[in-house]
Amino acid sequence: MKRALLAALLLLLAHGGVGAQLSYSRGQNVSPGYEGWEQNADGSFSFLFGYMNRNWLEEIDVPVGPDNMLSPGPADRGQPTHFLPRRNRFTFKVRVPADFGDQEMVWTLTTQGKTEHAYASLRTDYKIDNMVIASETGALGAGTSSPETRSNVTPVLEIIGDTELTARVGQPLTLVAKLTDDGRPRRGRSSARVAADSAADAAADAGAASAGAANSGAAGSSASEAAADHAEADTGPRLSARALRPPSRVTVGKIVGLHLSWFVYRGPESVRPGPDEVLFDPVQVKAWEDTRAAANSPWGPLWTPPELPEDGIWKVQVTFDEPGTYVLRARADDGALYADQDVTVNVTTLLP
Repeated sequence: MKRALLAALLLLLAHGGVGAQLSYSRGQNVSPGYEGWEQNADGSFSFLFGYMNRNWLEEIDVPVGPDNMLSPGPADRGQPTHFLPRRNRFTFKVRVPADFGDQEMVWTLTTQGKTEHAYASLRTDYKIDNMVIASETGALGAGTSSPETRSNVTPVLEIIGDTELTARVGQPLTLVAKLTDDGRPRRGRSSARVAADSAADAAADAGAASAGAANSGAAGSSASEAAADHAEADTGPRLSARALRPPSRVTVGKIVGLHLSWFVYRGPESVRPGPDEVLFDPVQVKAWEDTRAAANSPWGPLWTPPELPEDGIWKVQVTFDEPGTYVLRARADDGALYADQDVTVNVTTLLP
């Protein structure tokens, strides 16, 4: 009996070790991604790019230059220099002329000593539309649609006031935006979220059934989580192996509902503008795919869309801890489609 329990414990520890190797708090690189292309009304095209920051906690900064550039053409094509954790889809667009043809545009990104590339082309299988975007972001189940989702349009986002501002270190700055939408999709769990939750419930039930009343499973789980916590002790806040484990689903599932999120898109080269250096009040809904429960993220369980202001006016205060020039992005998200607007803030230690 003891030998069987020891074997079960070793198996669980081995499984936990594999899971821990797949998720990291920090120390990993960022991989650029090509999402696809769309055609514009004037006949030109837009390439859409995103990225995968393989860390759950670390936000990485890479200024425009040899380590963060697009080619051919100017190295600066509006790409981010501040990379939020995990998967960030449809982050920026690059417009190319109608006669771009069979050329390729390459986004080169070097982080943590590793260089990766994203190759954009006008291959027909990369063409995207609103339905593809809604599906990729988790508003739709794979291969599903409805008249409501097909008629959905992108929210309209307007920055109230100037889009280039001056602020002082430690002094709150108020940002105001107006957001209008068509009310689609209806607030609640998306079809992808329902499918994901059902799969998660089934997996949890299967796990509980296989574990039974034996203590070995609990011991193995505790031991694997303790090992993951120990590994994180020298690199940052401790996260359990369960919290770090990637979601086991084909596509992400999302709770849909109109909301507005501000985040740092670009920061000064001398500053790593993480959550301690740039503070938003109220705390903003995650714009990146945080699939953990209670993470203030539409991709995580238990999230509830915020109440909508009657006048459509959204206000937030932002406070900077370090001087420099920041680009803050406002993202209007109805759960399926996005609209982005940027504000540049020149932060000084003294008022001008």
